[in-house]
Amino acid sequence: MTRTEKEGGVSMALAIVHDRFGEPEVLHPTEIPAPVPGPGEIAVRVEAAGVNPIEWKLRSGLRPSPPIDEPRRVGSDGAGVVTAVGEGVDGFRPGDAVAFVGARGAYASHTIVDASRAFPRPAGVTAAQGAALGVPVGTAYQTLRSLGVGPGDTLLLHGGSGAVGQAAIQFAVLWGASVVATSSPRRADAVRALGAAPVEYGDGLADRVRRVAPGGVTVAIDAAGTDEALAVSLELVPDRRRIATLVRGRDAAGLGIRGFSGGSPEPLSAQQQAWRVEAVPVALALLAAGRFTVELGPAFPLAEAAAAHRAVEAGTDGKVTLVP
Repeated sequence: MTRTEKEGGVSMALAIVHDRFGEPEVLHPTEIPAPVPGPGEIAVRVEAAGVNPIEWKLRSGLRPSPPIDEPRRVGSDGAGVVTAVGEGVDGFRPGDAVAFVGARGAYASHTIVDASRAFPRPAGVTAAQGAALGVPVGTAYQTLRSLGVGPGDTLLLHGGSGAVGQAAIQFAVLWGASVVATSSPRRADAVRALGAAPVEYGDGLADRVRRVAPGGVTVAIDAAGTDEALAVSLELVPDRRRIATLVRGRDAAGLGIRGFSGGSPEPLSAQQQAWRVEAVPVALALLAAGRFTVELGPAFPLAEAAAAHRAVEAGTDGKVTLVP
């Protein structure tokens, strides 16, 4: 039997949808019936939803996806308060604060989440911080695990100031690795504050990395997607199976490197998928303990999802969120 936050709760919810591919303006709010959780699910009143680059790529049609035959919900990451608990769910009750991943439409006032992909949100972690974790933190954590990054490694990370890059720096440092991360001069201090040695991208990058890491580089992650990032990684890392791209997945096999995102034709293994989910409770605990940080960017009202997508497409410092 479903347990609800209170009798006589909301009968309708607001969700962001699009019924065609195109510019951000195809996103629009619509009323939907208030979600009711099925077995193994929880219903959540969303307090913040994370906006990820993959979402604008899917919305625009840049990243292939099935044809749209009905209004399509958007978003997977968020945080909020449990309003109802489906049959067979233990560990959650109405009123619990949670962060979640893998929702079927996180851009909403209320949504349904598989209980295995929702996690208690500690009192010291805000909804915006919880919503910022899913895709970037899961990607960083899984990539580092897949590459076996740990003590004795020197990691070259291309794109250190982005959400994935910042998470990767922090996990790698916590696990005993040294990190050299590329960034613009403007963002160098942000990268340094996380424990990495910043280097400016551009001509002469390989030589700058050698000066910062005279003992050599053992592993590299491309979160930038540039030709330079791939070329320098191949030049400096002896073992190509310890190089991964998160942006140029389609090129990975031809280069003999790993591809974990960016249109990679190689699906994630069950273990890799599990790591992406495991990352969220790990990060939540570290945030609560003051050992992990999340850079937050602009927050937009839910109805302004189009503006949020424009901001992410254009590039902005910090994680963009939507607030119902």
